[in-house]
Amino acid sequence: MTTNENSTTQSRIVVDGRELRCIQAYSIVVPTAPYAGESLVMTTVYRRSRGFATSRAAPYNTPISHDTQSKSNGRSEKLLDLFRDKMRSLHYALATEKSYRHWIVEFLRFHRDSGQWRHPADMGKPEVEAFLTHLATDRMVAAKTQNQAFAAILFLYKQVLDIQLPTIDALRAKESRRLPVVLSRDEVSSLITHVDGGGGLYRLMVELTYGAGLRLLECCRLRVKDVDFGRRQLVVREGKGDKDRAVPLPDRCADRLQIQIARVRSQHTFDLERGLGYVDLPYALRRKYPDAERELGWQYVFFSERLCRDPRNPYGPLYRHHLHESVLQRAVKRAVAKAGLAKRASCHTLRHSFATHLLESGADIRTVQELLGHKDVSTTMIYTHVLQAAYRAHLTG
Repeated sequence: MTTNENSTTQSRIVVDGRELRCIQAYSIVVPTAPYAGESLVMTTVYRRSRGFATSRAAPYNTPISHDTQSKSNGRSEKLLDLFRDKMRSLHYALATEKSYRHWIVEFLRFHRDSGQWRHPADMGKPEVEAFLTHLATDRMVAAKTQNQAFAAILFLYKQVLDIQLPTIDALRAKESRRLPVVLSRDEVSSLITHVDGGGGLYRLMVELTYGAGLRLLECCRLRVKDVDFGRRQLVVREGKGDKDRAVPLPDRCADRLQIQIARVRSQHTFDLERGLGYVDLPYALRRKYPDAERELGWQYVFFSERLCRDPRNPYGPLYRHHLHESVLQRAVKRAVAKAGLAKRASCHTLRHSFATHLLESGADIRTVQELLGHKDVSTTMIYTHVLQAAYRAHLTG
C-alpha cells in the first residue's frame, strides 16, 4: 500500500453563509486486488469560527449545523461535540448516538427564532413540552418515536448540560399494544428456501438468525472466536443492553459455518500479506492488546468484501468490517416476495418465530427468556399472547 502525501489541498467554501476551510486529506492508493488502482480519498470540512459542528469526516459539500452558541454569555464549547463525547464515554451504540443526535437537532431547529439558534441551556420545561406536543399532534408520530425523542432531550439536559428538568406534562402519543408477526414452520421453511444471493451466504445467515434466535446485528457481528463447534454454541457479545449470552449452534448450520470460517481465514491471510487485515475492536482493547486487531479470532464471520474506515475513527486504518445489515434485510425482503407470504415479515420476524415455536414445543418460558437475552420475563410473555391468539383462532376456525 502506498500513500500519496502530495495530494493534500486547501480551499475555501461557504456553507449556510459561513466561510469554511476545506482540507482534503491524503489519498491512499491500493496497488493490489481486490482494490487495484482505487484511490481512497478522505475529505474533511472544518468550521473556521466557533460552532457546534462535529469534527468527523464528511464530504466537502455536506451542510454543517448552525452555531448554537449564545453570544450574550460567550459560550465557546461545541454542543454536539460535547454530546458525542458523552455518548461514547458511556459506551452507547453508534446507532443510538445517531438517533439521539437527530432528535436533538430537531428540537433545536423547532425552537429556532427568526433564523437564530437558541442554546438548550436557555430553554426548559415549556420548550420541551411544546416540542413533544408538536410531535404527537402535528407530526402524529408513534408513541415509541416520541419516547425516543424525549429520551434524547433528557440525555442532553441531564448528561451533557447537567441540568435537571422538572416533570414534563406534554401531550403524549398513545402507545398501542401490538402482537409480533410470527411465521409458521412451513412459512419459515418456504422463506429460507427462497433466500438467494451471496453464494449461499445469505441463506446461512437467515438460518442462523432463526435457528439461534439472533437479532439482525447480532448475526452480522458474529466473530470467529465466538463460534464454538466443540460445544455446539455461539456466544453473542455486546447484545442489546450490552449483555453477553450463549445460544445453541443449529446443527444444520455447523458444516456450512465451518466452510465460511475457512473463507475468513483465507481472506485474512490475503489481507495480511498486503499489510492490511485490521478489524475494529470494542472500546480500548486496541491499546490493551495492540496485535489483536489483526488476529484471526477477532475477524467477523460474515465479513464485507470491501474495506472501510471506522466512523468513530475516520483517520484510522482500513478495516475489514462485517457485512452491512441492509444486505441481509434486502435478501429477506426478496425472499418474502418470492415465497408469496402475505405477512409483513422481516429479519426480526424470524426471532419472533423462533421464540414462539420453542414455546409451542413445550420449552419453559425462563429458558426462552435466557436464549433471547430479555432482561425481564414480561418481555418474553408477549409470545404466550401469540399462542393464545392462535389457539382461540383454532377453536373458532
